[in-house]
Amino acid sequence: MITMNVIFLTMSRVREISARGIYSDLMRKFRDEGHNVYIVTPYERSMRKATELKEQDGVHILGVKTLNLQKTSVIEKGLGQVLVESQYKQAIKKYLGAISFDLILYSTPPITFPKVISYLKQNNPKAKTYLLLKDIFPQNAVDIGMMTKTGLKGILYRQFRKKEKILYAQSDYIGCMSPANVEYVLKHNPGIQADKVEVAPNSIELDVRCEREDARCVREKYGLPTDKPIFIYGGNLGKPQGIPYLIECLNANANRDDCYFVVIGTGTELPKLKDWYSKKQPKSVKVMDGLPKNEYDLFVRSCDVGMIFLDHRFTIPNYPSRLLSYLENKMPVICATDPNTDMGLIAEENGYGYWCESNSVEAFTAMLNKMIHCDHREMGKKGYEFLKTNYLVENTYNAIVSHLV
Repeated sequence: MITMNVIFLTMSRVREISARGIYSDLMRKFRDEGHNVYIVTPYERSMRKATELKEQDGVHILGVKTLNLQKTSVIEKGLGQVLVESQYKQAIKKYLGAISFDLILYSTPPITFPKVISYLKQNNPKAKTYLLLKDIFPQNAVDIGMMTKTGLKGILYRQFRKKEKILYAQSDYIGCMSPANVEYVLKHNPGIQADKVEVAPNSIELDVRCEREDARCVREKYGLPTDKPIFIYGGNLGKPQGIPYLIECLNANANRDDCYFVVIGTGTELPKLKDWYSKKQPKSVKVMDGLPKNEYDLFVRSCDVGMIFLDHRFTIPNYPSRLLSYLENKMPVICATDPNTDMGLIAEENGYGYWCESNSVEAFTAMLNKMIHCDHREMGKKGYEFLKTNYLVENTYNAIVSHLV
């Protein structure tokens, strides 16, 4: 493989290339394989930093000054999404315009990069374009009632849907998170050639330091029981996660003696959880704010079973990346999701988890009871082996570069 110049456009906050995450891990893999990597990432208004290009551990990071795009008002977020395309294009033209790229990588969200990609393609006609599809928008917004296909909001939907189609058409290849995602994209976009859509999953660089001998110390530090299995839900707590259903499940199992629940994270729906927690004062549940990544990894390591929740209304097959930290730490999973997502099915088929639809508290409790009486360690080992075979950065890297040989 010849040395390539690779540009990666993302709305995720890539501050430290050494930090763990599905994008930083993948970019380090490209770097370690000898390629020149350029990452374009937002510098949100709250950071109070001007647009800049810097080199960090052999990777070039172009931070583009934008409005706040996360954890802000709907108005600022919406305006920020509209402006970011031109902001990225101007910054790339100014700081990276003289570089000839061989691979143009980009991820969703958002879908508002068509003009940036057109600009890069015009200046690099031989470059391959590859979309890492992490978010099927705007349909996901329609599913959970944030957008409609008719009325005033329907105008917005049609605009975004048009951009989505353009993005798919611009992409030489589309890497999806799972087989169900591939099937969905092809079914709902019949104009796309089947051979350009493939599985390029969420993936990580394995942390060989993932040992569990500090579990008791970590549990004692955070006031968690040391004599019963702990079920953890960690990560984003927003509308896609179906928080009202999660609260119902916790409420029904709040005072159990044979297990304990921890919910830890950030998001727009966290206040609802905290309000329930404050009023209920559950004996066997703890709700916590998110922790820094390193502390969170240690925290997860001290637990026994990972939980994944998704709103039952979804018609698109989400595949949350939080699964990876569970599997990496040799933890089985319980998945309460919509019927279209294949995460739970894959977990059951490969022996590292159980699944139920996220519309029945009774089904969740039955799944919980089943997990409590199973061999956690054996299921966790199966999940770890599945991770090593399918969800390491090598898998995604190889899927991408196979088209460039």
